[in-house]
Amino acid sequence: MQDNQNSPIPAGWVGGFPPAGSPMLYPIRDLSSLPMLGNMDNINFLQRQLGVRWPEFSWETEKDSPTNTKRCYQQFAPYISRAGYTDEGRVYSVICPQQGVWIKDEICINVEVTVTGQRGWVNEVTKEIAIDMTVEGKIWLTRDKKKGGIFNDIWAFMEYGPFKFPLDKEHAIRVTTHKQNDPTQPIFEVIHGLNPEFENPPFALHEAEAFATAFLAVEIGAIKETKSSLVDGFNHLIMNIFNLGSGNMLQPGNTLSWNLWFTEPALVNKEEWKNHANFWRDSIDIHHRSPTGNGTDARYFDGSTFNPEQNAIDEIVQDIIDYVKKHI
Repeated sequence: MQDNQNSPIPAGWVGGFPPAGSPMLYPIRDLSSLPMLGNMDNINFLQRQLGVRWPEFSWETEKDSPTNTKRCYQQFAPYISRAGYTDEGRVYSVICPQQGVWIKDEICINVEVTVTGQRGWVNEVTKEIAIDMTVEGKIWLTRDKKKGGIFNDIWAFMEYGPFKFPLDKEHAIRVTTHKQNDPTQPIFEVIHGLNPEFENPPFALHEAEAFATAFLAVEIGAIKETKSSLVDGFNHLIMNIFNLGSGNMLQPGNTLSWNLWFTEPALVNKEEWKNHANFWRDSIDIHHRSPTGNGTDARYFDGSTFNPEQNAIDEIVQDIIDYVKKHI
């Protein structure tokens, strides 16, 4: 792990939150005395941040297999997540991932992890992080207007017809999440260190460069139904194609794990923090890449690349077209 002595950490760190002896500190790590706050409600309190330079995600592509669940590892785009906090160390906002999965370079399945609540703390001296969060996955479609050919026959109906298809964030497919193995608990924990439940391949380790580490594991729940059975059926087809293309990343019952490798603390630009989501979304829509550069392909432990079954994806694309055409 990186040594503080030669790091360009900005002055201003005070510390002191939580106070010595608090049950919020490790090893007890009980944050229940703090309220769960809206993620964008207290941006004006932010002074410092830890950026996740290496966001290493992991999940089982065949979770129900009795012999080999074929765990995948994928580094998402640099700085796709950040924790914002005060000079004393209290966390008031967390930026979470956005990804764009392009189908034939024409239709983008946008995935955003929306933080609905958070509480916690950071200690720059001990390099410990403790955050509780609630999140909701949001998934919607956009298209390259210069291309967009695969859904041309149905796009106008979806966009201008009487039904609210997931063509923007407001009408996104909403994927529920909860604490691993506890569907009744929507709050899950960001914990200091690395996830001990699985081994990490060498390409997913960054001990020499990272300032600090933390991990979380969230179980994927069902998607929320809408008031339209037509849209609900469409949404399930979109989730099928996304899971085929990603190796069941958001399959209900699967656990999505993050190992978070942070760089040194930095100061917060509050205006940039507020506009972060739109900036990333525009970059994915226009440039087909994240503004800080794309991450890696999903790989298995041995380094071999996960490859989706293109024929199966083509079949679901046709199923989606046929499904909508039946209702035009």
